[in-house]
Amino acid sequence: MALCATPLHAQKHYEEDSIAFANAEWQTDTLDGFLYHHYHFQHHQLFNSNQYLCVIEIPKGSKTHLRFVADTVLTTVSNFALRTGALAGINGSYFNMSTGAPVCYLRIEGKELGDNEPARTDTINRKYYQNAAIRLLPSGRPRFNIPDSNRLSEKKMPDSNVMTAGPMLICRGADVPQRLDRRFVYARHNRTAIGLKRDGTIILLVADGRSKNNAAGLSLPELTHVMRWLGCCDAANLDGGGSSTMYIRDNSTNGIVNHPSDNGRFDPLGQRRVANAIMLVKKEDKPSE
Repeated sequence: MALCATPLHAQKHYEEDSIAFANAEWQTDTLDGFLYHHYHFQHHQLFNSNQYLCVIEIPKGSKTHLRFVADTVLTTVSNFALRTGALAGINGSYFNMSTGAPVCYLRIEGKELGDNEPARTDTINRKYYQNAAIRLLPSGRPRFNIPDSNRLSEKKMPDSNVMTAGPMLICRGADVPQRLDRRFVYARHNRTAIGLKRDGTIILLVADGRSKNNAAGLSLPELTHVMRWLGCCDAANLDGGGSSTMYIRDNSTNGIVNHPSDNGRFDPLGQRRVANAIMLVKKEDKPSE
């Protein structure tokens, strides 16, 4: 994987981490329209911790496109992938684990499936983690927006497919300030993220966590650095924790290539059932942008 060992925006504190990231002997598989990279940092050389990272890299010329999927019944990422014939996939945005309802705005093929859940004291403005709107163009490639503060502003977007998540990590090349007073931001967790490079390459990332000796997980500032080292000029955090899952067809157990943590073990068997996901599927005569 081509990485910059001294990224332009890396803080001095992270220079050693960026070099370790760039110099790692990433295992790379060239698959049907995309690349799959993964590496296990096992000697505390990344953020002074062990980390297991899985990255899907989709070049602009790929004959694949992204597709949002959802269900009213909680479903594993691997089952979503089997239903859609997906080549690969990751979990999507946040949801209520009791009801399965989205807690962030979601529109799929023109149908609104959920709104941004209001705060207890402020029903007009959005919650801090609802600030990344991911739109799919007709070609199935993503574009990113930080929507207006009004939590219903996505309703005005003309796109057929919109998924809100967050926080936004990088927008138009600039790091987005994070709420460092929130444990969700500064604590390490499993993370899932989506990003876009300037050349149009799409990045999907899953970082394992909640396994101290194997994978500590990332804080959101650490995740921001990783997405920048991968070359992203736009990047958004998705649902994480036990939801973080990456599927690649015909790989590993049920296609799961990371180590979802809901079973408390560092293996591919701990998938959490989720409400929505992002699939990578074969392009079906999608128009170019």
